[in-house]
Amino acid sequence: MFEYAPAPESRAVVDIKASYGLFIDGAFSDPADGASFKTINPASEEVLSEVAEGGPADVDRAVAAARKAYDKVWSRMPGRDRAKYLYRIARIIQERGRELAVLESLDNGKPIRESRDVDIPLVAAHFFYYAGWADKLPYAGFGPAPRPLGVAAQVIPWNFPLLMLAWKIAPALAAGNTVVLKPAETTPLTALLFAEICQQADLPPGVVNIVTGAGDTGRALVEHAGVDKIAFTGSTEVGKAIARSAAGSRKKVTLELGGKAANVLFEDAPIDQAVEGIVNGIFFNQGHVCCAGSRLLVQESVYEPVLASLKRRMARLRVGDPLDKNTDIGAINSAAQLERIRTLSDIGGEEGAERWSPPCDLPDNGFWFAPTIFTGVTQAHRIAREEIFGPVLSVLTFRTPAEAVEKANNTPYGLSAGVWTEKGSRILWMADRLRAGVVWANTFNKFDPTSPFGGYKESGYGREGGRHGLEAYLDV
Repeated sequence: MFEYAPAPESRAVVDIKASYGLFIDGAFSDPADGASFKTINPASEEVLSEVAEGGPADVDRAVAAARKAYDKVWSRMPGRDRAKYLYRIARIIQERGRELAVLESLDNGKPIRESRDVDIPLVAAHFFYYAGWADKLPYAGFGPAPRPLGVAAQVIPWNFPLLMLAWKIAPALAAGNTVVLKPAETTPLTALLFAEICQQADLPPGVVNIVTGAGDTGRALVEHAGVDKIAFTGSTEVGKAIARSAAGSRKKVTLELGGKAANVLFEDAPIDQAVEGIVNGIFFNQGHVCCAGSRLLVQESVYEPVLASLKRRMARLRVGDPLDKNTDIGAINSAAQLERIRTLSDIGGEEGAERWSPPCDLPDNGFWFAPTIFTGVTQAHRIAREEIFGPVLSVLTFRTPAEAVEKANNTPYGLSAGVWTEKGSRILWMADRLRAGVVWANTFNKFDPTSPFGGYKESGYGREGGRHGLEAYLDV
């Protein structure tokens, strides 16, 4: 037997400032009322920095700066010139990739391998991809003269802070809009580093503005009369409130909300390959993924071998320091989210589902939750109906493809699904019937900037990514 040797990434590559202001009109400044909040490392509860909390006056100032930049500079700039800025930003992101990855893991709690190998490369790829579209909008199929909307208000969540920023900002800028973005209050640091990248790229002042704060700041932004477009990723509850506030206005709205994805495994699927996909589907990013495969539907004939293989694989997952390159599952993002995960998991046990977690030594400080599966789950269990947003998997069974479709669709959400089978005809049959925005076949959690992403039902409306992601930022 070998002894485990940690392989920590160095924190020295990141220079975290003691305090950060708001990024408005190309410069950092203090909030009007001087308010601030602390952002912490969820793996240790260490305070990382003090961050300015924007209020209504700061939102007014940011929207005014964005409007001025839109009217006088950005919307008048030829697409080929906007593309140059986007290419420059993409290259700087690549150059500073290690710094961004470490900062993301410190502020968010996700493993450095995921930040380094998934998040940051995708962030750069989105800016490269939309840079290529900036001078080709008349040929994108939106009509001969598509026009930008104006000022985009963008509110992003804490689970993929920098990647969600890229999903929002890159297409908005490519289409000729300017942006006021509010990052999540628990993960503002990479957005603020992105503001420095905008300065480094000499992006014209006011094109990108970043106003940090909590829910009240986001509410002031999306309800602002000077905003032309709202893009929100987050909880279904908040998304519904945004839709109500925008109803009857001229604002264009896209919402990417919660999910309760079904991962459907048929008896002919290669079990070991499928188990790898199942583990990636639910335990990637601690389960903090809107499209996480949190419901596993297994055909009855292979239930026992699948469950045995899944438990063996889970027993090898390493939970711990997010900066350790060997870590598979990092810290839960906040104390509030940890409490929600614990509450719903306890309810699952109380309702009669059988709970199992591998032996797991959790750190003493920080917010941690062991990877967990529930068996004996029915459609009536809350853990099968409500989004837990953590490393918790519910296992259900089915007999026929029709029953699998019925159970998979028996949810108010419709963001994604997975199908595991050797039969191509069955994949197509399932994909045609699953009410999900994305259906993966024999894989899970595969993303690409050229491919649109979005949901049905209470998972929101509109698409991000690909050519479809541009349409949300154009008057067509």
